[in-house]
Amino acid sequence: MWLTWRAAMERALYGESGFYLRERPSGHFRTSVGASPVFAGAVLTMLLRLDGALGRPDPLDLVDIGAGDGALSAHVLAAAPPELRARLRVTAVDLSSRPAGLPEAIRWSHTIPQGITGMVIANEWLDNVPFDVVEQTAAGPRLVLVHTGTGEERLGDPPGEDDLAWLEQWWPLRRVGQRAEVGRSRCAAWAAVIARLAGGQAIAVDYAHPVDNRPPRGTLTGYRDGSVVAPIPDGTCDITAHVALDACAEAGRQAGAISTTLSTQRDILRTLGVTGTRPALDLARTDPSGYLRALARASQEAELIDPAGLGGFGWLSQIR
Repeated sequence: MWLTWRAAMERALYGESGFYLRERPSGHFRTSVGASPVFAGAVLTMLLRLDGALGRPDPLDLVDIGAGDGALSAHVLAAAPPELRARLRVTAVDLSSRPAGLPEAIRWSHTIPQGITGMVIANEWLDNVPFDVVEQTAAGPRLVLVHTGTGEERLGDPPGEDDLAWLEQWWPLRRVGQRAEVGRSRCAAWAAVIARLAGGQAIAVDYAHPVDNRPPRGTLTGYRDGSVVAPIPDGTCDITAHVALDACAEAGRQAGAISTTLSTQRDILRTLGVTGTRPALDLARTDPSGYLRALARASQEAELIDPAGLGGFGWLSQIR
């Protein structure tokens, strides 16, 4: 079957028996949440700061979009101080079924709630929002069609006017053979998140690229069982691509965001005290077990802020 990439992704990832209705992300690729509880600790620190800025509302929302197995929600809830935990309303949002063993205090939802007062975090969610792929030809941009069983591609019709306008602003194609991943669907998804904030902060964390340095052939990729595979949209693998977070930021501003920060995971986590600094060797002599714990934490922190790995993720933070 020949489809646009957006339709093929929607079918392969979220259709009947789609990949994300059957699978948890942790089984196929390493995330910051799975790498270390330090990540959840950093989210909790930001949540505590936000709680104070909002005047300690009751309830205070934490909404985890693309929650997977719910690990981030569970870690933050478990580590929250008792006074905060008593007011904290945690909602994990995912299309898959509720994981066994998830604390009962965590709500499980297939949709993003309305009227959120608190924090929304979308860790590696936008990269799985389906998108169209466009290739520049001598006659102008053309949609790329994909065969859902083989991954073979061919060119189709020109994209619509709205996609052409998005491309001209956010991913201009100037040479024949260049490709773009049309992020208008991601922008719309993010704007819908901002619109659901009654007051608070929304954070998107994903591999990203800026408008002045888009990859000439895009970043479309498949993952299965921890390995990179051909992105064949047959429902057997994750299909993903980096996100134009700068375009999403503008969509968020138009949806009502009043403050925007675009940064990297490395820079954000370092401001929260995640430095990867190894403990002093003297500690090994006075407290060997404490030294080993500190060394393990330093290793986990280093992975989270590695600029060539997880630390290279883009962070988009907006307040409404």
